[in-house]
Formats: sequence, structure tokens, C-alpha cells
Amino acid sequence: MTVGAIAWLADRLQLSRDESLFGKAFPAEDSFLLGEIALFCFAILGATGLFLGAFYEPSTSKVVYEGSVAQFQGDEMPAAFVSVLHLTYDVPYGMFLRRMHHWAAHLFVASLGLHMLRVFFTGGYRNPREPNWLIGTLLAILAMLASYTGYSLPFDEFATTATGIGYNVAKSVPLVGDFLSKLVFAGEFPTSATIPRLYFLHVLVVPALIAGLLAVHMAILVRQKHTEAERSADTSTLAGIDRDDDSVIVGLPAVPNQLAVSAMVFFLTAATLAVLAGFLPAHNVAEYGPSNPASTPALVMPDWFLMWLYGFLKLVPAGLGFTVAGVHVSTEFIGGVMLPGLVFLGIFAWPFLDRSGDPVHFTSDPMARPVPTAVGVAAIVMVMAASLAGMNNLVARILGTSTEVVTPFLAVLTIGGPVLAFGITYGLVRGAAGGESDG
Repeated sequence: MTVGAIAWLADRLQLSRDESLFGKAFPAEDSFLLGEIALFCFAILGATGLFLGAFYEPSTSKVVYEGSVAQFQGDEMPAAFVSVLHLTYDVPYGMFLRRMHHWAAHLFVASLGLHMLRVFFTGGYRNPREPNWLIGTLLAILAMLASYTGYSLPFDEFATTATGIGYNVAKSVPLVGDFLSKLVFAGEFPTSATIPRLYFLHVLVVPALIAGLLAVHMAILVRQKHTEAERSADTSTLAGIDRDDDSVIVGLPAVPNQLAVSAMVFFLTAATLAVLAGFLPAHNVAEYGPSNPASTPALVMPDWFLMWLYGFLKLVPAGLGFTVAGVHVSTEFIGGVMLPGLVFLGIFAWPFLDRSGDPVHFTSDPMARPVPTAVGVAAIVMVMAASLAGMNNLVARILGTSTEVVTPFLAVLTIGGPVLAFGITYGLVRGAAGGESDG
């Protein structure tokens, strides 16, 4: 790192300031608990994952199935698939904990996303909190990667088809595609080493990276002040602090108040996941059956938080690939790597585009920030439109037409929708703000 970068980081982390952890104050606002929900979901993912890992066998070797599912009784099938059947239908509480693991992953990504949206729309990424915005974006990427590597583990028809799409995307990266595909998938997909490799990534490498980034994220959060909503006159009077004094936070002390709130949030999160696991199914491996290279399921789609990436792949025209200086740039690379990469590059860069020279410790009203608010709404519309494109076969079925008919309209919606959303939002917010704004 350069001297300037080190000085910038030291200033953001306020390394010259000494502060007691137990005296730290936490804003008493419910939206600030979204980050804690994500943290607790990750803890539950780890606990349920330990249970599942005790019964899962990461192998594609053929074994004879002898279990409760009559349709597969006596069949030779991959050990990974058989172990998931055994875990789901024969291990006490196996189905429940597998479902809980599944829904914890969904809630983990959802709470991360909502947490980032809250920070974005309130300007909580500004000086001195740019480092935590970057870490949060990396956490969102890793959360999606953890989900993807988990897709492959049942080694059923759905898993191999969905994982194969990712393999083709990894292989499409110019110059390093072969190396990348061998690094992640252990060779041509699927090989006997693919499942052990993805299992290793899913249960060790990616969780370790997430845990490390969460620890750094929390350390920075403890070191810095929380952002705080603008104070009312009554709050300032009761606290005996000026409304504009950002040197202190008006809120709950870490111990015992915030500790009690966090405990309640943890139990509510666990209870919510238990209810979801009790009433809603997870991926039904018995319905898809073991991996069969000779067949492909009629309907294969990723989870909702990966659907927009799948939509990009579907929207890029087949003939859009090109070759430059002997290097081929395929449509898979454009839709699966380049376009998502540009989205994440924009997210990483945003705190430096909407930057503040002075530290900002109060959140801003989204209705007073026309440009950032309009950009956020446009981004949400883009993700929603691209997700619809990922479900173009379902959209076509609902409309009683073909994917060839609906896909061009979805492409126009994905490009034009965000532009229209930006214009409408900017006009409304600027009108509501009376032409005055802070961004």
C-alpha cells in the first residue's frame, strides 16, 4: 500500500482515538438490526452445516441405495445423491435441519441486501465508512458464491445442470478460463473430483472468507461511530446534547441494553427460520433424481438472488461474441462475467463518486438526495427486469407465447426500465425537496 492509502485507512478507522467497547452506543432504530440478522443467519448456517456435513458424502462413486424412498430402492447411484436422500428421509431431524440451512441461506442474502439498501439510500457509505461498504459488497458476492457452490452438492439432475452453466461461464473467461475452470471445478465438468472440490469451497474456503470479512466489518463498526438518524428536538433535549453534535451518539449502550436487543433478534431469527423450515420445502432431490448426463430437467432456474445474473446470460444475443487479437470474447463471458462485473464495479466505486470530504455521522433523508435515490431505484428496477429475463420461459408460458417473442421485450425493459425509473424518481424527489438537496 502507498503512504497515502495507509493514511486514508488510518483516518477512516480513527486509529488515533481510544474508545471502550462496552461504552459504545447503538442507535435505537429497527432498520439498523438488518446487519445483525445477517450475522445470526450466518451463525445458524454454520451450525446446521456442521450437522449436514456429518452425513454428507462428497463422492460420485456408485453405491446401492437402501433407504426410505421406494422409487430408488436397490438402484446404483452417486454416493453424494444417496447421502442427501439418507440425510433427508432417514436421519432424525435431517429434513428439518436441511430446510433450516436452506432458508437461512436465503435470509442471509436477503438481510445483506436490505442492509446494503438501507446504507445506500441513507448515505451511510460516506466518509469515514467507505471501507465497510467495500467489505459489505465483497460479503454479498461471497454469499452468492456460497449458495452456488452448494447447488452442486446433491448431485441430482438440477444440481449438475445449474452447476454446468457456471462451469461454462468460468471457462469462457478470456486467457484464464481453462485455469479458472480447473481451479474451481477440478477439470472438465463433471469429473470425479468436481464434487469434492466444490464441497471444499462450500464448507471451508468461502465460509472462512465470509467469517474473516464479517470479523473485519464488525471491528471497523466498533471502532467507528454508527451513523445516526437526524435527532428531533425532544431527543436532543432529553439527552442533553445539541442536535448537530456528531461527536457522540444518542442510543443504547452496548451492555446491557444492546446485548439484550441482540439476544432477542437472534431468537426471533432462529424462530423465523424454524417456522419456514417446518412449513416450506427445500430443494426436492427425490423429484429430480440422480445426475444423468443424457437428460436435462425441463425447468432449471437459480435462486432469486442469482436470477438477475441468469437473466444477463439469456439477454445477450448468441451472435454478439467477437475476437480481438486472437482472443475470443464469447456471449457467455459478456453475459455471465462482464455485465455483472460492471454492476459490482459500480457498487464498489459509488462511495468514491458520491464522496464527502468531511466525516458524516448522520444519515440523510433519501427524499433530500435526488441523484443517489434515483440511481438506487434505477438499479433495483434493472435487477428486477433482468430477473424477469432469467424467467423468460415462465413469462412466455404465462403470456401464451414463446421465449423468442418475450425476450426482446425483456431486453428493452432491462435497458429502458432503469432509465425511465431514474428520470421519474429524480423528478419526484427533486420536486419534493423543492430543488434543494445534498446529493
